Amino acid sequence: MATYPILRANPETLRRRPARAKQTSLTLFPQAARHGNCEPPSGASAPPPAPDRSRKPATELVGIARLAASSPRAEAKRGTEYFLLPVKSILNECHSERVPFRWTANPYRGCEFGCRYCYARYTHEYMELDSADFESKIYVKQNAGPLTERDLSREKLRGEHIAIGTATDPYQPAEREFGATRAMLEKMAEREGLSLSITTKSNQVVRDIDVLLRISERSSIAINMSVTTMRMRLARLLEPRAPRPDLRMEAVRKLREAGISAGVFAMPILPGLTDREDDLDAVARAARDAGAQWFGARVLFLMPSSWKSFSAFLEEKFPRLTGQYREWYSHYGDAPESYRKEIAARVEKVRQKYDLRSRPEVPTKPSPIAPQLQLAWEDGEQRCQT
Repeated sequence: MATYPILRANPETLRRRPARAKQTSLTLFPQAARHGNCEPPSGASAPPPAPDRSRKPATELVGIARLAASSPRAEAKRGTEYFLLPVKSILNECHSERVPFRWTANPYRGCEFGCRYCYARYTHEYMELDSADFESKIYVKQNAGPLTERDLSREKLRGEHIAIGTATDPYQPAEREFGATRAMLEKMAEREGLSLSITTKSNQVVRDIDVLLRISERSSIAINMSVTTMRMRLARLLEPRAPRPDLRMEAVRKLREAGISAGVFAMPILPGLTDREDDLDAVARAARDAGAQWFGARVLFLMPSSWKSFSAFLEEKFPRLTGQYREWYSHYGDAPESYRKEIAARVEKVRQKYDLRSRPEVPTKPSPIAPQLQLAWEDGEQRCQT
């Protein structure tokens, strides 16, 4: 993310689209929830408007915080405010040793889906915002198309994988309004030999099947659909504004029917909530039935800012789990290694049962520039932001 003077918005690039109508076993969570005060599966509730917080004047801020404070508000709807964020680049170099790629792209900062467990809430703190604003103040990166075109011309990107959607969902509701993801993909479709992946919770990705097919003719691209549970009421609690899990699986089916590589990520696995073998089996079975080519899964990771939000959620909805979560997560972001190994074995069992790979496959005819990345999600954590 840049710390540069504000750039002028290009109206042709970012034109808003019209609105559309001590335990003996680490797996012991004796009363894993199957209930709770849930909304109907067909509805998604908007998060409440963010509280009015006093902030420093923009002139007293630096870097991304200053850019965010100076960003004009484009619109407010569904209890969410949208801002146009001037940036110098769209592609961001990732220096984490825990992910199998160097480059990421996130067209938005913040995510309206409001997933209770989202590790990326800390990214709003870089902008001098409270992590609670993560789903109610969405920043749309300006000039996504031209900046992508320029970034892709850099020599150091040759042969490198680009992961889209590592911190925020590229197909969150803001995409219908602003089209920043589509603008990026259009420029990627003009290139040859790219290695790309998109991770999303949204069935909106099928809107872009046409451009995804154009990309796949000249580059490698894989779509990772994130589905934490097939239980719709629990999904609505955990991911208040994300599309229903059945709609996401249907999107996988449509992508595969169109000839686009696609798989399912059961990420994160939530201890005591979605970690039973029958829960994982249900997601893997639905993935197989939708034509998914791979099935990846990983246990919940929580940054401190996310722990604050998620622990409050647990206290309200699943109080019997709070003691175990506090023991595991309040001081560090990972669950115990023994538990993670146990879950990895459980995942591998259902993967073999449904004949699903663990990651995208290397093409038989590799591109002259960028071979398809084998995504080693089991050992990594998507922690690169911006």
